[in-house]
Amino acid sequence: MFTVIAIIVAILAVVAIAQLVKVWETSTRLKDKDVNDVTEKDNNTQGRLMLLFGVLFMVSFIAMVMAWGNRFLPEPASEHGIDYDFLWDISMGLIVFVFFIVQPILFYFAWKYRGTKDRKAVYYAHNNRLEAIWTIVPAIALAILITYGLTTWSDITNPDNEEAQVEPLVIELYAKQFQWTARYSGQDNVLGAANVRNIEGINVVGIDAQDANGFDDIVAMEQLVLPKGRPVLFKFRSQDVIHSAYMPHFRAQMNCVPGMVTQFQFTPTISTSEMREKADIQERVARINEIRELDPEKDPYEFDFVLLCNKICGAAHYNMRFPIKVVEPAEFDEWYSEQSTFSEL
Repeated sequence: MFTVIAIIVAILAVVAIAQLVKVWETSTRLKDKDVNDVTEKDNNTQGRLMLLFGVLFMVSFIAMVMAWGNRFLPEPASEHGIDYDFLWDISMGLIVFVFFIVQPILFYFAWKYRGTKDRKAVYYAHNNRLEAIWTIVPAIALAILITYGLTTWSDITNPDNEEAQVEPLVIELYAKQFQWTARYSGQDNVLGAANVRNIEGINVVGIDAQDANGFDDIVAMEQLVLPKGRPVLFKFRSQDVIHSAYMPHFRAQMNCVPGMVTQFQFTPTISTSEMREKADIQERVARINEIRELDPEKDPYEFDFVLLCNKICGAAHYNMRFPIKVVEPAEFDEWYSEQSTFSEL
């Protein structure tokens, strides 16, 4: 009911404003004044308003950063996340630096060079020096950023596993509307063949029962458990539409495409228990729980790493939230040994 009333009030407000404009235009015509005639007073008013808007615009930007700057992601919990965040900081730092130079100049010039009866516009056709500066300088900056970005992305997506002391743990993340399922590669660290045509009953990811590599595979549907300090090679599949596996705390994202396998690798560096002890995380949790206390049906929030779908994959897209728990290697080995394999189901 409130929504309907709000819509009606908004419509009436628009109609009222339109009528006021018509009244103003009519009264202006009665005074034999051309409403399209721009006076010097109009230009001065518009120039001052533009300058005022520019000041408020810059102040509002600073205020929003101060108010919501602590809503950014906490420190990365993966090895490559440090390089990822460094690239982000450089890019955003350069953008904000240019923003604070260009925007004040634009608003100032709009006020300083406002129209007056004694001023005429000058046709300025060409200046080689200026054009060289505003072409070469951005080109150099972009070339450096793009080169560094491509190098960072290559290092992230193509890790050198030949020199790694520990073999990456292979895990498949299987996406479907609207659920995630994890499949561990078992003791042989090799995933068995799988196909959507094999999905039946408890075989929720379509493991090929004829492939011996799949006998020791472990299927997890409640949460994803990862060992701290060990590289994890993720294989992604999708059953129906394009999903996107997004693990924000690890700075990892990869599309899950029907009919093909994509992959991404990272090494967790911070366990869930260590993350929960950090002061900024505890502050975030406390802030969230203050909001949740307003609804008695909601349980208190406790920090967890999370796997999300970053594609709008359907009506219940919001349900694709899969908790991730990072534990010490010994705890992971103990948990791993307790899980039932595909052949035991």
